[in-house]
Amino acid sequence: MTELAAVKLPAKCKPKASKQAASAYASPVMASVDWPLLTLLWAIISCGIILVASSSVSIADSLFGDSLHFAKRHTVYIVLGMIGACFIAALPSQLWRRYGPLFLLLALILLTLVLVPGLGKRVNGSQRWFNLGFITVQASEVVKFCVIVFFASYLSRRQEDLLNGWKGFGISIASVVLIAALLILEPDFGSTVVITVTAMSMLFLAGVRLHQFLLLVLLGAGGLAVLATATPYRLQRLVSYLDPWADQYGGGYQLTQSLIAFGRGEWFGSGLGNSIQKLFYLPEAHTDFIFAILAEEFGLLGVLLMLGLFVAFIARILGISRRAMAADDKFAALACFGVAAMFSTQVLINVGVASGFLPTKGLTLPFVSWGGSSLIANFALIGFILRLDWELRRNALLKPKVKRMPRKKTKAVEELAA
Repeated sequence: MTELAAVKLPAKCKPKASKQAASAYASPVMASVDWPLLTLLWAIISCGIILVASSSVSIADSLFGDSLHFAKRHTVYIVLGMIGACFIAALPSQLWRRYGPLFLLLALILLTLVLVPGLGKRVNGSQRWFNLGFITVQASEVVKFCVIVFFASYLSRRQEDLLNGWKGFGISIASVVLIAALLILEPDFGSTVVITVTAMSMLFLAGVRLHQFLLLVLLGAGGLAVLATATPYRLQRLVSYLDPWADQYGGGYQLTQSLIAFGRGEWFGSGLGNSIQKLFYLPEAHTDFIFAILAEEFGLLGVLLMLGLFVAFIARILGISRRAMAADDKFAALACFGVAAMFSTQVLINVGVASGFLPTKGLTLPFVSWGGSSLIANFALIGFILRLDWELRRNALLKPKVKRMPRKKTKAVEELAA
């Protein structure tokens, strides 16, 4: 027995890998995270802080007597968003998978309550916010998170219903239509477009039949076209978008001022802090039209760098979705793809509006524009993505590696070796 006890196991027989896997499973901090994704995110956030501080100097000094008022609050929202992201990242994905349908119910409740007089706060003719005293929460930003969780959960569990008939497809369409109808009542046309495009993208990835998807695209495009032309002020925006200079000081004022900012930027910009359009010429310079200030102060070079950061950031999220699909994790694949689609749509609309390629519509640039609800909701999505990514890495670490049996040498090989 003493001789057997003295025998040391070879290094290959030691349970080193299993101990590492167990420690990684016990503590998410010990597992590797997607540092390139976080680096890109931090670069975008840093640009956002600089741009908010620069674009809001005049209006902050005029309204509050403090030129850095919006920059300070923007930083506070970033800290709150990071705390929220850490909280979301600490929750197991099984929680979101299991209770996905409840998030649809939560979205419908929020969109209904915000329309109730006294509960919802009305600003500039739109009733979209809940006033919680210390912060104002936009209902549609919370709904974006709920929609992604619901569709990722539903489509991953009911994929057979989606592929083999109209039942699953009908439930998905009914959910989108109901949410869109409540958003239009606020009204919030921009969020309606973003949520509709995100849901359609997730349905496409889930494998909806081509004729059903084409029907969905036609219905969605037709519905959005009807909504865009049904009310006079939306129709006026379309007319002003086609020729903003025809009504330069009326319906086309905001777009013409934004185009002037782009023109002043030229190749390398006028320099940080040297924007003229932010001096009460361009409305919403620190929120919806912050990209125009970026173009004015940093020129085409700054525009390309910012767009490059967003492209790399979204591509990184799509990479997580691809790895999840390779690991047969449908929920994670759909959720990551939905987040990438949502960020892509928001960036496309914001940049398109500021540069005159799309009709004027208020929508923030993710992680850059000033807006507490948008920042916190976007950070929640990042925490969600980081959790899914960490679980994919953990599962890959815990997955047993199949060892290949050594091939038997043939007689010819033995003769050559001799």
